[in-house]
Formats: sequence, C-alpha cells, structure tokens
Amino acid sequence: MKPFFLRAGLYLSLLFLGVNCGTIKDKLFKHKQQSSSIVLQKPEISDFEEVYIPQLKSERKNFFKDSEIETRWVDSIYNKMSLEEKVGQLFMVAAYSNRDTVHTNSIEKLIRNQKIGGVIFFQGGPLRQANLTNRYQSKSKIPMFIGIDAEWGLSMRLDSTYRYPWNMTLGAIKDLKLIEKVGELMGKESKRMGVHFNFAPVLDINTNPKNPIIGNRSFGENKVNVTEKAIALMNGVQKQGVFSTGKHFPGHGDTATDSHLGLPMVTSSREHLDVVELYPYKRMFDQGLVSVMVGHLDVPSLEFRQNFPSSISYNVVTNLLQKELEFDGLIFTDALNMKGISKYRKPGELELDALLAGNDILLFPENVPLAVATISKAYQDNVLSEERLSVSVKKILKYKYKAGLNKYKPIIVSNLMNDINPPENDALQYQLYENAITVLKNEAEILPIKDLVNNKIAYVKLGDDDNSAFVSTLKKYTEVTEVTAPTIDSLNVKLKEFTTVIVGYHKLDKPWKNNDFTATELIWLQEIARSNKVILDVFAKPYTLATLVNFNEIEGLIVSYQNNPIAQKVSAEIIFGALDAKGKLPVSLNDNFKVNDGLSTEKLNRLGFTAPENVGMSSEKLNKIDGLAQKAIEEKMTPGVQVLVARKGKVIYQKAFGTYAYDSEQKVTNETIFDVASVSKIIGTLPNVMQQYDQQKVTLETTLGAMLPIFATSDKRDIRFKELLSHYAGLVSWVPFYKATLDAKEKPLAKYYKRIPDAQFSRKVADSLYIRNDYHDTIMKIIIDSKLSVKKEYKYSDFTFIILGNYLEKITGKTLDVLASEQFFKPIGATNTFYNPLQKIDKNRIAPTEIDSYFRHQKIQGYVHDMAAAIEGGVAGHAGVFSNAMDIAKIMQMYLQKGNYGNQHYFSAKTFDDFNTCYFCSEGNRRGLGFDKPQLSGDSPTCGCVSKSSFGHTGFTGIMTWADPVTEIVYVFISNRTYPTNPLNTLSKEHIREDIQKVISEAIIN
Repeated sequence: MKPFFLRAGLYLSLLFLGVNCGTIKDKLFKHKQQSSSIVLQKPEISDFEEVYIPQLKSERKNFFKDSEIETRWVDSIYNKMSLEEKVGQLFMVAAYSNRDTVHTNSIEKLIRNQKIGGVIFFQGGPLRQANLTNRYQSKSKIPMFIGIDAEWGLSMRLDSTYRYPWNMTLGAIKDLKLIEKVGELMGKESKRMGVHFNFAPVLDINTNPKNPIIGNRSFGENKVNVTEKAIALMNGVQKQGVFSTGKHFPGHGDTATDSHLGLPMVTSSREHLDVVELYPYKRMFDQGLVSVMVGHLDVPSLEFRQNFPSSISYNVVTNLLQKELEFDGLIFTDALNMKGISKYRKPGELELDALLAGNDILLFPENVPLAVATISKAYQDNVLSEERLSVSVKKILKYKYKAGLNKYKPIIVSNLMNDINPPENDALQYQLYENAITVLKNEAEILPIKDLVNNKIAYVKLGDDDNSAFVSTLKKYTEVTEVTAPTIDSLNVKLKEFTTVIVGYHKLDKPWKNNDFTATELIWLQEIARSNKVILDVFAKPYTLATLVNFNEIEGLIVSYQNNPIAQKVSAEIIFGALDAKGKLPVSLNDNFKVNDGLSTEKLNRLGFTAPENVGMSSEKLNKIDGLAQKAIEEKMTPGVQVLVARKGKVIYQKAFGTYAYDSEQKVTNETIFDVASVSKIIGTLPNVMQQYDQQKVTLETTLGAMLPIFATSDKRDIRFKELLSHYAGLVSWVPFYKATLDAKEKPLAKYYKRIPDAQFSRKVADSLYIRNDYHDTIMKIIIDSKLSVKKEYKYSDFTFIILGNYLEKITGKTLDVLASEQFFKPIGATNTFYNPLQKIDKNRIAPTEIDSYFRHQKIQGYVHDMAAAIEGGVAGHAGVFSNAMDIAKIMQMYLQKGNYGNQHYFSAKTFDDFNTCYFCSEGNRRGLGFDKPQLSGDSPTCGCVSKSSFGHTGFTGIMTWADPVTEIVYVFISNRTYPTNPLNTLSKEHIREDIQKVISEAIIN
C-alpha cells in the first residue's frame, strides 16, 4: 500500500503546484517571461470525476523490452557517427509517392547530404510507396524510420487500401476486443508496408462539438471511453511490432481552431487538464505507449507566454511530459510546416527550439539543410549540449533496433496488394458497424419493422451522397418504394399512401466535410415527420443531429455514423431486425441526447448479410464460384445465372452473371426474376401442405381418397400421404396434357383456346392465348384415370404436387397463388415471388425461358415454362412460381429454422422434422416428404458432400436450392438454361450446380 499512498500524495501535490513547476530558464531560449493577460476558465470538474493514479514507472507495461545487445548496438552506432549524422537522425521529412522525379530526387538528396533519420509518407499508393521505401532505404547508411498518419488505416494517405471507421464511430462500440482487432489489422498492414510508426491513436477528448480538425478523429467526449478505445487500438498495433503514437499532447479536443491554419487555444485550467485531457496519456503510458506527438497549442495554464506553441515549450515537453508524467519514449513534434507553429518561428530557429524543448524527432521540417546547420551551430556554440543531443539520438537508435532496423530487409512487393487487403478486413468492418450503429429513439417499437404484410414503406433520400447499398438492402426485406418530388407539398401528397417513411440522410464519407443539414433539408424533414410515421437514419457524424431542434415527431432515430456500403447494409438489417442495435452515442447532442445513450432493439430471425469469414467460410474459396458460373455462360449452358450462399442466417455470397439471352445486352442482376420450375413445389405448395399437417388436417397415414373425394372411387384412393409426398405412390411421372389441345401441326385448337379472353376462356397461357377454364377438370380426370404401378418403387411424378395444389385449393377455398402469397410470400418478405408475374411487374424484370416452337409458338417471358402449369393458367402445385435467389433463400432459411422466420411461427419444428425424414430409404427411395434428399448412390442431385439431413429441390429450367441443418448453409442456383432451347441439358450433364455446391462445402473453415 505504501507506493500507492506515495503516488497519491505526489499526485495531489502536483494538482496544486503544477502551474508553477518547471519554469523555463531564460538562458535556454533567450526569451523574457511576459505577463499573461489570459483569463483562465474555472475548472468544471465534477466531484465524481474519475482520477487516475499512475503506476510506478517500473510497473509499466513494455511491448518492446530493452536488452544489453540493444544497448551495445546503439552505443556502437552512436560512437561512429559524425555530428552531421547525429543531427540528421532528428529529422523525419515528408515524402509522397504520387509526385514526380523532382520530389524523389529531393528526398534522396536529403538522405545523402543531411543524413536524415526518417520519412513520413503522405499521399500516394501502396506499391509506389513500397518501391520508394526500398529505394530510399538503400541510399541511407543507417536505415530510416518510416512513419505514416494511418488513423483509420493506410487509406488516410494511400489509395487502393482499406478504410476502417473513424474513431468517432469506434467510440460507439462497447466491445474493446473489436477495437484491438482494428489495431491488429492496422499493425499488420503497416508492417507489411515497412512502416514503423503509425501516428495514431488520437487521444484528444472532443468536448467541443465545433472543433474543426479533430471531430471524427476523436473517440468521443468521454475521457474513459476515449482512453479505453485508444489502449485497445494501441495494443493491437504494437503487438504487431509497429509503434503507436498518441496525439496531440497535451490535448486538442477542446479547441476551436485548426492548428494547420492557426494556433488553437486551450483555455482549460491546469486542474482540468490534469483530470481530463491528460487522463488518456497517463493510462496509455502505463499500458506501454511507445511515442507521443506534441501538438501546436496555446495552453496558458501550462505556458504563460502568449501565443507560445506547446510543441516548443520546455514546460510542456520536458517538465510536464518527461519529468512529471515520466514518459521516456520517443517524442515527435506535430508537423513543423503547420501554421500553428511556423508563423511564430523561422525555419532553423523553429527546429532548434523544438529540440531544446525536449522533442526527439522533428516532423515535416520546411528547410532541412538550414535546420541541420542551425542545430549544428548551436552544438558548436554550446547552446545544445552533447548530453542533450545524445539523449534523443540514442533514443532514436534504440527504437530503430526495436523496429528490427539493425537487420534491415527490403519490402517484398510481390503479392503486396493482396496482403494489405485481406478478406478479414470486410469481416471486421461488418462487426464494427454491427456494434456501432446507435438507435436513439424507438417510439411505439417502430424498430424493428415486424409486420411486412400491413406496413407499406416509403424511402426518401436527403443529403447528396450515394445511398444504393442502403436502398437495395432495404428492398431485400420487403417492398420499399423510393419516393421523390420537386416540392415538399407534392412529396407529402405521395407519402399519404404509406404507413412508414424511412428517411436516409447520406453525406460524403470524409472526416472533415461539413455534414450539417441544409436549411431546406431541415424544413423537408420537419414537414415529412409532421405528416408521417418516420424512421430517420443518419449516415453522417452524430454532430449532424445537433442542428435539429425538435425530435418529438420523429418516431425512430438511428445514427449510422458513416456513409459506406457496409454501414448502409448493417443499418438496413437493424431496421428489419436481422440485427439488434448495440451502439452507444460517443458524444452529447445538445440537451436532446447524452453521451452513452443508445437503445437496444429486438433481433428477429431474418436473413442478414456479412462477410464469409464471420460465419466460418473462406472468401477466397467462395470466389471460385465465379469461374464455374462464367464457364456455364461461356459454354452456352445457360445465358444467365444467380447464385446465393447463406450460412448461419447470413447471406455471404450473392452474385448475378450473364445476360437474359446470349445475344442480349440486358444483364442479369440479383433482382432479376426467374421461372423456378419444380422448385415451386417446395416454395409455393409444400409450406402450405405443412401447415395443413401441422393443424392435423392430414396425417402421414391419411389416404388420397380422404384428402380429395374425386379419388375416392379410383385405384389411387388408398395412397397414403407419406407415400404420395415421397414419390412412392406408383404414379405416372408425367403426361403431356397440352398435346391433346393442339392440332396436327402443333397449333392450339380453337376448341380449347381463344386469342381474346371471355368468361369461359380467362386462363392466360401466353400472349394472346387463353385456355378454357374447365380444362383443369380434364387434367384431374387424366390423373385419376392414369395407370398406377403395382410395384412400389421410387418414381418422381409431377402428379403429386398437381394433386396437392388441388387439395389446398379445395380445403382452404383459395387459389394456390393467393394462398401462398397470404400465408408465406408476403409475411416472410418474399415480395419478388409470384405466380403469373406479368400481372404485377414489368416484363423487363423477368428472364425469358424459351423460344417455344411446339406449343405456344412465341418467346416465353413472364409465362410459366412448364406446359401443364401453363394450361392451368400459370398456377399449379408443381410449377408456376417466379422468384429470385434472395426470396428462395428466405423460404429455405425458414425451413432451416424449422418453421419460424422473422420471429413468426409458420409451423412446428416437429412438422418440419416429419417432412425432412426419409421414410423409404431402406427401399432405395431417397426422398423426404416433398423435399429431395441426398443421393443414396450416384452423382446427383447433390455434390455428395452434404449431410443426410440436408434437403432441397431442383428444377427443369436450371434451378437448384439446397439447405443443410448440419452446416447451416443455404444454397440457391438459378438459371434460364432452357433459353432459347437446350434439349441436351448440358448444365446438368456438366454438373455445374453440384460443382458449385462442392466449392461451398470446401469453403467451410469451421
């Protein structure tokens, strides 16, 4: 306990005496102390403000241990150095990889003539910078430090690199392990680039919302939050062998001037600085921070000379930082070309003053030759002592040893771009926004949107930046209508038909850009909120909301912090409940919201979106799917393809390939609608049959005669329910019903068809072709009279689901299309799934399936390809559904979740298990009830790499969907392989669908 009380006593003494400690000796700077006219603010410190008592220096964490070998190396190098070489080590000059040879030559000249100790890279590109680093290092006798401002990763300076979130966004995250992971990946990319110093994290506590230069660069306004995030980030970086630099000492957060343009004043009292601004530094030093950057700040409570920058203040750099806080790591000045310092000192004099103040490395000097000459003269004139020079130079050499520069190796540039842009980046980015996005209002539990049937949702965009990922993701959950209008009055007229309005505010994702609402936008937002139920989602810094005076009429309020695709996707997931909100506000917004505000929302078990690595899959391996899909198109197995892969409730791969036709320029997109052929059986018909079973209206032993009286006197009356759905009933596989309606020339007979509909001919088969309404009865009679096999064996039959469709319509009193839409498609959010899609959407959204030369004699686009379903008017139990991969995945996920989706119960887990059982496997029949199951032998329908509990279905037009409860994977493959014609079915013969399924299986990491 004794050390604690000694430290506590010391700390309390410093609180009262710190203002007067360590006055600068006039002889060092030859400046007279001037009386200060500055009136200091009274400290606004709560009695409950947390006070940190630093550890003993010997107890501090040390990432980079000292050693005798290191000391010998440092001494051996130092003792061989000339004065010029020693002074040169103090300089880190600005270098760019996007400039011409004149700039490159000027840097080489400084290396050769002034023996500079390092470079800090600014704008450019990674390959160019790596090559320049190798070039510059090859010219230097003593390997140089390489530094970079990479506060949100290398992308702060370099193109073609990954951008992590701003610190303000990270400040909303409570899970510190995620912040450390950010640091780890930043450290890895820096190390791969030959960078030794990442000038981060920013330790400034942004208590001034109007701070023009810190803002988003700060973790927030709460000192503990800022500190914990900074420690976590530093831990990640320094564990990779890269040095972190805390900045901008003693604290730039409570300022109103950009130090690049002028000298900001910090008006806080010494007590306030001690308890607030210096709090992060004290804790960071104990946790092993290697270096500090001193800001260009006017701090009257520390330096009484007016307009005297802290970066050249002995009182700040030596007395406070080194003596009082006992920091013995490397000390950098902030850039010496900034107006916050350069307007107060001339080049040469400035660098000397910064060195004498106690800084080790002089960053971005404007005139290196002059500065070297000035410092050398000061040394020769005994203004700068050997002892003072050796402290900094040996410290620099010491950290060069720790950085491995005693055994320098050039950067290997091969595979550099892949190495600094690994797939783990996206995986982490999803996790960061999942934990950062903050819900501030949720009146009447408007979030998440649960009811997809009765909610009619509009989206209105404010702001001037891209919103495509947000809107497209919203539309993956339900129908969302984008509404625009030239005036607010006309907009509100359009919005009257909607129950909920999502307003997205999208601003350019740049840290210093003004994100405030315009006066017009504020008026529009006010009027929209006054007349509608509104969810406002702000894709900008939280301070943007400070311009809003009244939030009373906004029901839902979300801060998404930044406007990038992943933030937009995650925010849409939260709105529809695929994710719950976790973020906490890192700053206060006037009197409306306080720091650490943030509501939790309910999580619904709807499909979400993430990177493959977050669910134990490999992005690299999944990308092999691209090649197989392209192969299918290039070899004319199919014109267009959609592929979707989901795992553990998250879509991790969704891509579209090809065009509507081989000679078409219209590209297939993820929104394109396809005829899904026999997959209709498990998308439209089967879930409704399962509901009947769940309600005990049928059992496994119910006979066909009991289900449908029209079979009561037929030889099929005793077929049991489980035999019927297992394709084990002895039914004929298929009958070309349509042929009986054609003449000898395969043209539609007038007896059965009309070109113009009327009361008796209203079932549309194709353009200008309507079949008589009672032909359904003929179909059913043909089925009743069809031959029944005596031998019990597996035979796939469309009759099964034609019968089931008829059964559902009889027992519910609704047509199958209405039933499927009401019971499943609408409530589950499958709003791109229809029978007879041309009644609801434009033909251009639908991929064509065939040039029909044998029945309808026209291009089939938007009409069902299956001939039997066509003469049923496009609605049949076995075919007729049009959909896309996303909607099919929702149905399959509902199956995986055993009848539950969006926290809505559709049927019981027992019902699903009963239907996903193979009842006749011992007889060589692989089928479940309605579901196809993995082959018992042979090479189809699956890759042979899925579990026995997996299930799915295939379709004639080139469709396959499969789900595996063991791996929790949903796979959807959709194509229009029948267009224009494909009698050989090369897609099936080449096993494209199975090969993709195999790739998916091989992509599983854990």
